Amino acid sequence: MGGINFENCSLAKQAGANILVSGSTIFKENKGDLKKNIEILRKN
Repeated sequence: MGGINFENCSLAKQAGANILVSGSTIFKENKGDLKKNIEILRKN
């Protein structure tokens, strides 16, 4: 599933997705802090 951001990642996981594709969110949010952005997506 693509187009994942901080707002919809938990919905995708609840729907059964086990692989999430998030390009823009990972590279653009929080001034491009990749580690932080990936952690946020994993926790949500």
